[in-house]
Amino acid sequence: MNILEKIIEQKKIEIAALNASALRLSAEQSPMPRNFLAHITRRFETHPSLIAELKRASPSKGILAPHLDLFQVADIYIENGASAISVLTDEKFFMGKLETLRDLRFTKKSEVPLLRKDFIIDESQIYEARVNGADAILLIAAALTDDKLFSDLHTCALSLGLTALVEVHDEKETERALKLKDVKLIGINNRNLATFDVTLETTEKLRSMIPNEIAVVAESGIFTAKDVQRLSKANVDSILVGEALVTSEDIPAKVRELSGLQV
Repeated sequence: MNILEKIIEQKKIEIAALNASALRLSAEQSPMPRNFLAHITRRFETHPSLIAELKRASPSKGILAPHLDLFQVADIYIENGASAISVLTDEKFFMGKLETLRDLRFTKKSEVPLLRKDFIIDESQIYEARVNGADAILLIAAALTDDKLFSDLHTCALSLGLTALVEVHDEKETERALKLKDVKLIGINNRNLATFDVTLETTEKLRSMIPNEIAVVAESGIFTAKDVQRLSKANVDSILVGEALVTSEDIPAKVRELSGLQV
């Protein structure tokens, strides 16, 4: 069993404890999500926007920044040019918490839209995302091998006013993503989820398959301004970065470097 399969098995356990009908009712009564897609269009004509991720750990790299003050870091992200914030909410594998998302939206009143980064395989998780203040959710093609479920979850997200970031990492997944009705945002993960090898060539290769009217986010393996320039040439609209930010000795400077904000 690979790591993705282990994560999915854990998600099934978590989903079994959720009250889907109550969550759906709460979701429908929650504040409307903000327009995530509008915020992550290119910040500058020659530079992708930055989705900055709050990340304490990952299965591939282990513990990255266990004692980071996530709310302080979120402020740093916003002050230094991030267009949106990605919040990892998986606890077992990424040391994330759903409460972080909720507090950012409703207590800290985040100025930028928020992506719930998790492994979503059931509609109840989408209701949960909206209840807790998400403006966007992640749908991972590799975790959603059933085309009907993939489509149903995408439709559910849109019906709740959420933006769906549909993640792919190879040609077959990209073809499946393009078949989704009203798909507007595709993320290309440069990390092979089976081997965990990372190469920016993945974005360069898959970007050409995606029509220009669909926004594209490059994910994983992005550490320097040179990486961003390379992806900009590949015509991506946004980059999603976590590890390079939370492990930096100077987080504000690293955010400015990757966001293209001149200070």
